[in-house]
Amino acid sequence: MGSAGEPVDGAAPRPPHAPDLLLVPRARAAAVRRLAEELLPGRTVALSTHISADGDGCGSEAAFARLLTAAGLKPRIVNPTPWPGAFEFVRGSDVIDRSAEGPAALADIDVLVVLDISDVRRLGALTETVRALDVPKLVIDHHLPGEDPPGSLIFSDTTACATGELVFDFAVTMGWPIGRAVAMALYTALLTDTGGFRFSNTSPRCHAIAGYLLTLGVEPEEMYRSVYASVPVGRLQILREALATIEVDTAHAIAWISLPAGVLERYGLTSEDIEGIVEHPRSIVGTRLALFFRDLGHGKVKVSFRSTGDVDVNRFARQFGGGGHARAAGALIAGSFDAVRAQVIAAARDYVGPATTEGRRPVAFTP
Repeated sequence: MGSAGEPVDGAAPRPPHAPDLLLVPRARAAAVRRLAEELLPGRTVALSTHISADGDGCGSEAAFARLLTAAGLKPRIVNPTPWPGAFEFVRGSDVIDRSAEGPAALADIDVLVVLDISDVRRLGALTETVRALDVPKLVIDHHLPGEDPPGSLIFSDTTACATGELVFDFAVTMGWPIGRAVAMALYTALLTDTGGFRFSNTSPRCHAIAGYLLTLGVEPEEMYRSVYASVPVGRLQILREALATIEVDTAHAIAWISLPAGVLERYGLTSEDIEGIVEHPRSIVGTRLALFFRDLGHGKVKVSFRSTGDVDVNRFARQFGGGGHARAAGALIAGSFDAVRAQVIAAARDYVGPATTEGRRPVAFTP
């Protein structure tokens, strides 16, 4: 018997107590098998995700669509908003996208799979149609439970770094081969939802899965260029304009940034082109809560919330009908831009409290 780390009977050495990080947890495997009962060969399956789909939503959809096709099903993408141009490389030409048809594309399906959301209202224009569907409605998600889930057959785990991690577990549990195109889509999901493996949801297992995907042909530099180094010049112009609005309340450790209505149209951009702007106020030293206010016009304001340390922005966002993760959330709020901004900033100051007041307990982190 060798000592820790030494080969035993010719076996390759391994770190002592090294976990088998790629093993699918039993509870997840059981949930996968239950959902898989509805995914029979020959069935037509619609895949959908939230409005203004991000890298996790797009990556999870593209990967799952290819997995289902290989398993003998007929998947189609039906999203409430168009597929983002920034993630066109993930979808490719082999994944059928019928989002442009709207609710009509859901008329003849056998199964619906909703990915990366826990509340049906995030399906936007598809919400009421999905509520009325009389087909099995499956959910694969890693957010905290919503008040109005999009389906009753749910595979959810908030400890997953991304919905893409759960799609990976689905494939492994079912024994479905993961080709390079699927691996690239899953890597996109993991990469983007962890902020390039920088955010607190970046777990050891997340890194292990990403490493495994590299063995399947994913090229890290290619993924970096596709996701982070292929931005239009308008992205930098709008960033310059947004950075000019930064305000910091050091007394409460809050920082915020704003964009007026019509700015995307002025620079010829779409919503995905401003993804990540909220990270700039969050990066200011000492900031516990960062806010990004975007005026959508027509009396609606989109607010993104980001936090560091112990501030639970999911709980804070719920005050305004929003939600998300403990350190990354959002809300769509009705009202004039100035009024919404003033309301949210005042609530944020009360929520986090004075940064230096002794005896005031910090906002509790709720996993």
